[in-house]
Amino acid sequence: MYNFVYINTHDTGKMISPYGYNVETDNLKKLAQEGTLFTHAYCCGPTCSPSRAAMLTGLYPHQNGMFGLAQRGFSLNDPKKHLAYYLKSQGYQTVLSGIQHEVGWYLDIEENKLHEIGYQTILTTCSKQYIKEDLHLWDHENALKVCQWLDSADLSKPFMIAYGMHSTHRPYPLEVADNIDERYVKPAFPGESNPANRHDQAQYLTSAQNADKNVKLLLDKLKEKGLLENTVIMYTTDHGLALPYHKCNLKDSGIGVGLIIKHPTVGAGEVCDNLVSHIDIFPTVCDLIGVEKPEGLEGKSFIKMFEDASYENREEIYAQVNFHTSYEPIRCVRNKRYKYIRYYDETYKKINLSNIDESKPKDFLLKHGLADLEKPTEALYDCYYDPNEVNNLINDPSLKEVVEDLRNKLFKQMEKTDDPLLKGEIEFKPHYKVNKKHCLQASSKNPDDYDPRGRWI
Repeated sequence: MYNFVYINTHDTGKMISPYGYNVETDNLKKLAQEGTLFTHAYCCGPTCSPSRAAMLTGLYPHQNGMFGLAQRGFSLNDPKKHLAYYLKSQGYQTVLSGIQHEVGWYLDIEENKLHEIGYQTILTTCSKQYIKEDLHLWDHENALKVCQWLDSADLSKPFMIAYGMHSTHRPYPLEVADNIDERYVKPAFPGESNPANRHDQAQYLTSAQNADKNVKLLLDKLKEKGLLENTVIMYTTDHGLALPYHKCNLKDSGIGVGLIIKHPTVGAGEVCDNLVSHIDIFPTVCDLIGVEKPEGLEGKSFIKMFEDASYENREEIYAQVNFHTSYEPIRCVRNKRYKYIRYYDETYKKINLSNIDESKPKDFLLKHGLADLEKPTEALYDCYYDPNEVNNLINDPSLKEVVEDLRNKLFKQMEKTDDPLLKGEIEFKPHYKVNKKHCLQASSKNPDDYDPRGRWI
């Protein structure tokens, strides 16, 4: 059996150098050159807890119970479905250092809750000494903890290490790195190039650089300990950047994720361009490290891609939104060329503004009509010709058959997975913390901004 190291960043999408962006993440690029890069990898839900929970249980958010954020009262139906719990049952040492988002508030280290999802050893240090803009320093501490554990651990037994970073989550570091000249930075779509947006992007780039340095620490330690020959290393993130039309959005800018997997014997330097879903990670990891897959996984292994980069593991991927800060039920199906999105809340057509994290790019769009825009009930996008998904083709008569095909596939998928949206509004439980749909700010302190059916503090 191989060891397994799972490295994750927060809110990164694909904005790292292995995907062609001008971001100094050389260590992630080196990992890609030594492993396999997946150019069309997608999460199951572009909001933190649902994305991670789906990937680490092999079940969609509406199946595993993680409809929204763990710190807002949402939780797994069965914590024992977690990959860490399963690998522990297979004789693995299971270790967590840093961010997890599948149980409770990730900045609070409550070991009992983390043991529930299968982590035996919790290395995560206390974050309370840091302001949020300095949590990259906490990331570094947690990387050092992994290195220290590797120095003293019994390496004769297989291990799973989950190392999660706060980077590149907002708020970004206050100071822009010396090697970044923000005058020549291009803001991410749809960011207008102005001083505030360029500064915001430069702060993101700084955060990404900090994350990459921690990746180097771990990779260097694994090499020093002679573990690269018997360890599978995976890097990914949960969803797109914390920007309008990225995070909490079913466009590719929201559900597209970086995914790099390095296996000791197969796939070195490969680039796979076919569709991959986070839902397939659990069974694929089992195959890669050499343990039997448990029953009941929704995903399917894409291990064949490591020997044949052109292998097609699936014809389409599915993703969803239920709750982020406010209730916003959305579903999508995407094949290689087309994406169909269905917005299910027909009582509220405006943009759910609190589902967009606070930022200078959001402020700019609010000044220029963001609050006045409306969402369609259905949308179809041609991802070949319209990669930013701005031209809705749902009523194009020449694409009627495409619409019907994807609409039917989505419906059958929802039936197959017993999606509660087919029966109406998703159940609202009193311990959920949910903003009202018209709320402007995610972290509002005004009790009037919260749904009275749940808690607000």
